[in-house]
Amino acid sequence: MSNPYKGKTGLNRILHATGYSLAGLRAAYTGESAFRQEVWLLIVATPLAFWLGQGWVQTALLLGSLMLVLIVELLNSGIEAAIDRVSFELHDLSKRAKDLASAAVLLSLLLSAGIWGAALWQRLAG
Repeated sequence: MSNPYKGKTGLNRILHATGYSLAGLRAAYTGESAFRQEVWLLIVATPLAFWLGQGWVQTALLLGSLMLVLIVELLNSGIEAAIDRVSFELHDLSKRAKDLASAAVLLSLLLSAGIWGAALWQRLAG
């Protein structure tokens, strides 16, 4: 049994995949306030990362930690959308899936805050 949506190959597949990805980013930005806030945090923090980072590795770590937050937020939103697509009925497994995805976002935010805090501490104390 073949999937009719999996017939694209080569450059055609890459172009379509890029379009789907851009549509996903657009949907997240317009429909998810947390994603919008995190995008603006990245935009504001990018110049700070170049000031705060002592070398390209620290700068990449600072910016990469914020990109990780966006990635995890996209996954969280995807899980929430899939759960809501199935049913709005309250169910223990639906709650668990949404809570686990939310916890992943929290951990990515804590990781990013720790990285930024350590870099700030090193910059100001050293």
